[in-house]
Amino acid sequence: MRSDTPASRPVLLVTRRLPEAVEARAARDFDARLNPQDRALSGADIAALAAETGAEGILCTAGDRLDATAIAALPEEVRIVATFSVGTDHIDLNAAKARGLIVTNTPDVLTDATADIALLLMLGAARRASEGERMIRAGAWSGWTPTQLLGTHLGGKRLGIIGMGRIGQAVAQRARAFGMTIHYSNRRRLPAEQEAGAVYHADPEAMLAVCDVLSLHFPATPETTHWLNAERIERLPPGAIVVNTARGSVVDDEALIAALASGRLAAAGLDVFENEPNLHAGYRGLENAFLLPHLGSATVETRNAMGFRALDNLDAVFAGAEAPDRVV
Repeated sequence: MRSDTPASRPVLLVTRRLPEAVEARAARDFDARLNPQDRALSGADIAALAAETGAEGILCTAGDRLDATAIAALPEEVRIVATFSVGTDHIDLNAAKARGLIVTNTPDVLTDATADIALLLMLGAARRASEGERMIRAGAWSGWTPTQLLGTHLGGKRLGIIGMGRIGQAVAQRARAFGMTIHYSNRRRLPAEQEAGAVYHADPEAMLAVCDVLSLHFPATPETTHWLNAERIERLPPGAIVVNTARGSVVDDEALIAALASGRLAAAGLDVFENEPNLHAGYRGLENAFLLPHLGSATVETRNAMGFRALDNLDAVFAGAEAPDRVV
């Protein structure tokens, strides 16, 4: 770990390599201990480095598992964990709260980028884009034919969104431009101006029957683990498309792979996976699975904004103010 600022400033442990502009600001404002090799750290590694460096704050990422054991091992000097993510399922919030540890996230700034990826997945899965790209790269394309790689037209199809928060609403806005009809299920019905004509379903399971395309946008919790299982897949119309930009754990991989392999579902577009990067090997052999390596927020603009948001929270805490994005 490298220090780029005077030791009189708060010591900030940065667990992964971040965009250049974010690291530059961190080095300017803190005694920043960076990770230029981008070495993946376990929770125990993070706790040990925090003790070694005298860290007072930690800027972690969604891939850093800070469970109760890791949090208990953090030195008492650590006051805040600012995560470079919206989701906080990688942090044991109950353990953090019990310890009096402040936890912040980065809401709002990745809405558009993630919604864009959801549409990319939707289009890529529907139009068999990865199959076509592989054909080109393998030199297997012999020319245009009338029946080659026929996909699904999104116009006029029914899009079901589960979890109509910021990202879900942004996906709906984009999907309307393709002529899709929007259905959604959410814990609470949105005001009419936010619904913008979308059809509300209080029961998400009842909505499944009208989802030509199903897009998942709810958080990972014990209650949502493997929510999309074999039983719920059977409620979807034959030939439906599933899109997931939420968390990999909300999908039962075995059930989804079986439905794709059998043709029960036409395709799936997935940006997140359970136990990533060690995704279920069954996906790799499926031509109708359009797969991306967790690119939801992967634009320069968005990742910079996420880093700056995390640093804003750290700045506030060390200035004695309330962190604007405090979760715990």
